[in-house]
Amino acid sequence: MSKGVMNLEEMKISNGFRPFVIRTSDGREFAVPHKEFIMVTRRSVVVADEEGFVDILDPLHIASVREAGDFPTR
Repeated sequence: MSKGVMNLEEMKISNGFRPFVIRTSDGREFAVPHKEFIMVTRRSVVVADEEGFVDILDPLHIASVREAGDFPTR
């Protein structure tokens, strides 16, 4: 498993969930406001938005994961 995926797993389960943002190597950012918005598998990271649309990310292209405060509502 890649290091990016381990960081995601740690953020999902350690000390309760805290919202975070995933940044990919091309500069896109994906907000994860609640643990129900993300699914991590061995080969991909699936991030859903509030409308139910998903982005499937390759863990090799995850450049960073940072904790976030409150997310703006759409």
